[in-house]
Amino acid sequence: MIRHDDLRYEPHLALALGGGGALGAAHVGVLQVLHERGITPAMVVGTSIGSVIGAAYAAEIDPYELEDLVLNATWGDFGTFSIAPSLGLLNTEGLRASIEAVVGDKLIENLPIRFGAVASDLARGTSVLLDHGPLYPAVAASISVPGIFAPTNLDGHLLLDGGIYENLPLEAAFEMGAHHVIGVRLAPEWDGVPTGRYTSVKVHELEIRSDVTLVSPRLQHRSQWVAKDLPGLILSGREAAERALGDYPVVNPRPAAVVAVPPGVPLQDAVSIEPDADAPVTPADHPSATPEDSDFTEYMTDADADDTAVTAEPEPQPEPAPAPAPAPHAKPLPNADEAQQRGLAAFFRRH
Repeated sequence: MIRHDDLRYEPHLALALGGGGALGAAHVGVLQVLHERGITPAMVVGTSIGSVIGAAYAAEIDPYELEDLVLNATWGDFGTFSIAPSLGLLNTEGLRASIEAVVGDKLIENLPIRFGAVASDLARGTSVLLDHGPLYPAVAASISVPGIFAPTNLDGHLLLDGGIYENLPLEAAFEMGAHHVIGVRLAPEWDGVPTGRYTSVKVHELEIRSDVTLVSPRLQHRSQWVAKDLPGLILSGREAAERALGDYPVVNPRPAAVVAVPPGVPLQDAVSIEPDADAPVTPADHPSATPEDSDFTEYMTDADADDTAVTAEPEPQPEPAPAPAPAPHAKPLPNADEAQQRGLAAFFRRH
């Protein structure tokens, strides 16, 4: 049953994407579930990696295309080593190139969906909402982790990673005019910096409000600094969003996933198809089943058709000669199952 505050019809719905480094891949899974359940936020605000994914959402990048981009991303897509002396190991020229390649050289106010990036101004001791002007500097400021990226100079202010003061930008979302916020929490607040504990209390007070829907992927024991198991992170985001938004039915089914066929790999092992759950399925042994019923028919080549059309009778094989009797004190040879078990045991002993 749909709640009375149906998020599908909330005109001032915002999406707040938290910081978390490599854990940001989970945001992609959340975006996919929102699309599938017909929930379309009118604005998005992000902190750190959340600003990167949020900018793609605001530019209306397809969430499944975004998955491909994330799975193929490297640290070089965000930063490159800085030769000139600076306050960080990396600069954000890689990020500039990535944004211009995917989104283009756009102003924030010209994006199809309202967008804001949260950065930190240490001189003033507060977070800063960047919701106008060029897109690249705003996102660069939001991801400028101290010591890793050099601070971003924007309008005379040196700005650093937004997570220092607001790792989950709920307050910024309400500042943009949201009436309800879907917040995606990847990592805790930065309690190790001054005012961090106050920030944690303030953000927690927002998280428990009735006008906030919190999505919390289960990411225990995962490092935000190691890009490992990105597909698993995306799945964690999907699962968390489905838990939080389970009241909403699927209105846009997830498209079939088709992967390339590597050389030498059988087609049935390389093509992944997610069938429509509502579509009737004809059993393979049913009298009416035909080759056209196969999910793989459209991928068959002429050579494949020839192979399936003609089946040669197997030539008779001579009977194998009986095995010689073992020597009086020799151990009998192991059968296939015993050999496999011994091989596995030897493998685990070595590893």
